[in-house]
Amino acid sequence: MIKKGDIAPDFKTTTESGSPFRLSDYKGKKVFLYFYPKDNTTGCKAEACSIRDSYDVFKGNEIPVFGVSGGSEKSHQSFKEKNNLPFPLLMDEEFEIAKLYDVYQKKKMYGKEYMGIERTTFLIDENGKVEGIFGGPEGVEKVKTKEHADQVIKFWGLKL
Repeated sequence: MIKKGDIAPDFKTTTESGSPFRLSDYKGKKVFLYFYPKDNTTGCKAEACSIRDSYDVFKGNEIPVFGVSGGSEKSHQSFKEKNNLPFPLLMDEEFEIAKLYDVYQKKKMYGKEYMGIERTTFLIDENGKVEGIFGGPEGVEKVKTKEHADQVIKFWGLKL
């Protein structure tokens, strides 16, 4: 389980558009890395749109934002286009990144158990250390989907 102060595990993947991505390429910058359960679902849309609506704050503070979820390039592209998301969605079709971050967990819905991504955000500092976590057992607080950008802005004390 990843805790505040741990080095964020490095990984490489591609974005929804096929561009290569490696977390360690962002050393020297704060990084907003959020894991969401599934493209085109109500809660995930609310969270993504919250971040989209405050994206200029993150961009103005030179903080890249990345969403991570399972799903295909096609589903990520559709989700991004439908919601005008200005940030990349990272591919994790086999849930390898989610497992690396220990957010691929047993979940329960309508009495059925299944494996899926637990909505969790990792705020990573310039040295690659986890500075804050929202959601999951180590989180400072639960992710509020409609207000998630505000939670992160407040945590980091960002200039608006």
